[in-house]
Amino acid sequence: MTGTLRGPRPVDEVRRAPVPLLARELCHSVRLPGGAHCAASARSAVRSLLDRHGLAGLGDPAALAASELVACADRFTPGREMVLGLRWRYDALRIVLYDRHPAHSSPAEGEECRGRRSRAMWLLARVAESCGGDWGLTPVLTPLGGSRSWALLPH
Repeated sequence: MTGTLRGPRPVDEVRRAPVPLLARELCHSVRLPGGAHCAASARSAVRSLLDRHGLAGLGDPAALAASELVACADRFTPGREMVLGLRWRYDALRIVLYDRHPAHSSPAEGEECRGRRSRAMWLLARVAESCGGDWGLTPVLTPLGGSRSWALLPH
């Protein structure tokens, strides 16, 4: 896991299609109740929203990324509510998942858990890398805990 955004690829390497005007309005959150079935709901919601905003070309990698974020969150925090966010900014799709992973009793325990979760997201890493994007996982700094995992998929 890199957790940081890499610089853009050289212009000669990328032939970008114009960004649809509706893409700039993409800013949605979807609340999911928790459970393995939520991965399918996330895929469906992402595809539908991208179609409505003229970004159907990102449908496959975005749906897979969202599905992996949800599946991993459910694996480490089963049956707990999560929020999936989609936003278009700076010519990239940002997919963010907030879950209710409980706070750990020590920093070492937290880092060990973060490492296990990062290794579990190997498919998300491949999807993000194949698009020239990035991904990451960070704890949410609240007394109740929680995690924020994300994928960035450039246009």
